[in-house]
Amino acid sequence: MLSDKDRIFTNLYGFHDVGLKGARTRGDWNDTKGLLTKGRGWIVDQVKESGLRGRGGAGFPTGLKWTFMPKAATPERPHYLVINADEGEPGTCKDRDILRNEPHKVIEGALFAGVSMNAHVAYIYIRGEFYREAEVVQAAIDEAKEAGLIGTRACGMDWAFDVRIHRGMGAYICGEETALINSIEGKKGQPRLKPPFPAGVGVFGCPTTVNNVESIAVVPTILRRGGAWFAGLGRPKNTGTKVFCISGHVNAPCNVEEEMGVPLKELIERHAGGVRGGWENLLAVIPGGSSVPLLPKDICDHVLMDFDSLREVQSGLGTAAVIVMDRSTDIVRAIARLSRFYKHESCGQCTPCREGTGWLWRMMERMATGEADLEEIDVLEQVSRQIEGHTICALGDAAAWPVQGLIRHFRSEIERRIAARASRRAA
Repeated sequence: MLSDKDRIFTNLYGFHDVGLKGARTRGDWNDTKGLLTKGRGWIVDQVKESGLRGRGGAGFPTGLKWTFMPKAATPERPHYLVINADEGEPGTCKDRDILRNEPHKVIEGALFAGVSMNAHVAYIYIRGEFYREAEVVQAAIDEAKEAGLIGTRACGMDWAFDVRIHRGMGAYICGEETALINSIEGKKGQPRLKPPFPAGVGVFGCPTTVNNVESIAVVPTILRRGGAWFAGLGRPKNTGTKVFCISGHVNAPCNVEEEMGVPLKELIERHAGGVRGGWENLLAVIPGGSSVPLLPKDICDHVLMDFDSLREVQSGLGTAAVIVMDRSTDIVRAIARLSRFYKHESCGQCTPCREGTGWLWRMMERMATGEADLEEIDVLEQVSRQIEGHTICALGDAAAWPVQGLIRHFRSEIERRIAARASRRAA
């Protein structure tokens, strides 16, 4: 269990002042100039030493990602930092709380990241529905500018740094970094082919790094307490703390910051009041947002919540949005509903995704009512495999994996429905 002294987000629930004065009492903006004067190399080295992996879902090492940026910027090709606050993954609501209650952590983290990659401008791409959150972040930006913490001479240094908000219009696909970049440029929110990667050709054709809100927000605390401190939490290659979003059939849904590698059962029972009706009433859990395969109870009994442990059981940490389903859940109908979501949110650029997500949804509707034939279960699996890994971005994978997880763990339930409907028709 994470001790209070190691907690990074001390105002996650908004019980205290979210403004600059309140943020400073919690340690934000403390000796920021002193840390900045240690140089870009030191900042990147500390983030690397911390073992921080991207908190947006992919889990790529953050410090390593920063090193992909060119060493020097030119007036013709300035560097940009883009902070992904789109957060469209069903079940995920951590970034929204960070923006609402800890905005200065994000702005200060942006300054550190900007200096480390020679970027003078950061864009925060906020989901359009997060209207009040955008207001809070803008107020925090204005406070930081007025206090001289960012602006033409950030923290009194010879370094100009500006933070700008760009509001999206609620498209799930814009959570993908290149679709997000297209959206900022005023283009259709569709992913780009890679290479070139954003570090080479990003927003406005310039070198760009895209990081998640939580990834940026933890950087100031890592620098103050040292990369070794952060690396000492969690498990090897899965270090630090993580904000988990727990929803569904629990007694007390919540966002909570915990240590990486915490057992899933402990996470639910300690922080979310346990499964509705008790742990034995658990049917399945989606451990990382709707795009990762679900896990049945027997795996949930012992699995740890980190990138590698969940990959070993053929699922993933994703955004760490824990969706709990008890035995009252119509599990086939639940996955059919997710299939409909991904069909709706496909940008239509890639044929396997544009056509395949429709196939998945229509077939899942047949599975949910038992109207399918037993042979169609294998066809459904085959269709998901033809989508997975065959699209420009990972939305195709996100649509395929929930279906694959259902067939892997609950095939017998699909077969039971088909058999029951066949027996009714025969009668």
